[in-house]
Amino acid sequence: MSKQIYVQAQADHIESLFKAAPLSAIEELVWNALDADAREVKIDLITNPLGAVDAVRITDDGTGVNVLKADSTFGSLGGSWKREGKGTEFSHRRLHGRHGRGRFKAFALGGIVEWRTTMRAGGELLSYCIRGEEDRPGIFELDAIARGTATGTEVFITNVKANCDSLLDAGETVQNLSAKFALYLKSYPDVRIYFNGIPVTPVIVQKRTSDYIVTTPGGAEAKLEIIEWKRKFTGSGRLVFAGQDGFQLHEQSAGVRSGTGTPFTVYLVSPRFQTLHAENALMMDELNPEVRGYLDAAKKAIKAHFAAYGDEKSAFDLEWEERISEMPMEDRKALLAILKRMTKANTKANAK
Repeated sequence: MSKQIYVQAQADHIESLFKAAPLSAIEELVWNALDADAREVKIDLITNPLGAVDAVRITDDGTGVNVLKADSTFGSLGGSWKREGKGTEFSHRRLHGRHGRGRFKAFALGGIVEWRTTMRAGGELLSYCIRGEEDRPGIFELDAIARGTATGTEVFITNVKANCDSLLDAGETVQNLSAKFALYLKSYPDVRIYFNGIPVTPVIVQKRTSDYIVTTPGGAEAKLEIIEWKRKFTGSGRLVFAGQDGFQLHEQSAGVRSGTGTPFTVYLVSPRFQTLHAENALMMDELNPEVRGYLDAAKKAIKAHFAAYGDEKSAFDLEWEERISEMPMEDRKALLAILKRMTKANTKANAK
């Protein structure tokens, strides 16, 4: 079997979907795997001898891409089979995708993308390769390949873009992915995600988690979960609106600082948010009175939380207190003299 699949959309619109941050593209591909009922998703960066990313591979043990409906699954844009689905086929987990755009974000990682997939149909396994190139937007090549031994999909991306090297900081990438999938992994503890062999789980990278119930002036309630992280990362300090089962619908700056410099993420959870999201109300933030009520209640709770824990010393403070206590007396005096000189210099500079 060999055929071409043509996407029913203008090329410039398709190309606009290729523009995404590498981490955002990874997230979309992981969601696609989870929506295919995967219980294990592995993200691997393949590097060249110089240490740069040569290829990106994402594998899963899901049900595979239904290539018998490839014309609709890969040939449509702006719609998705997931719109009609109530949950994944076997685990009945909630579906994430709705707009059929996720697969195009793969091209934000590289110019050539192959989906090597095995599905089950009529009691037998069928394996295919669907290939797309950035230079030919809107055209996918579908070919039969050697039959796999189990269902699942491997997304293999080559001709990678230079900004993919930003993913090489494993600590930063795992931290960001843990923050993105925290509530989902909590809702479905049997799901496993790995990045270069490292488990993506908030349990490993979180310092503390706290749960609250907040109430808006109108009497509506929402669950508020604050996760404080062990290390700083670029995606911290965000407030996430989430629906049932941990699906993130919208995120923005929390608008509150921890006071101690502790990195954190706030998750505001309510079944009401799904409706507000469908009405595009969440992205209006404080311009929408109902959303503003949730935000005001959340900010009050966040401020109270960090006020309660504000007297606690950070790991940085504790580490340096220990280091200083182990210094010989002469070294302590020398350090104190340096700090006094720095303080005087800053005082003079501020006075000018």
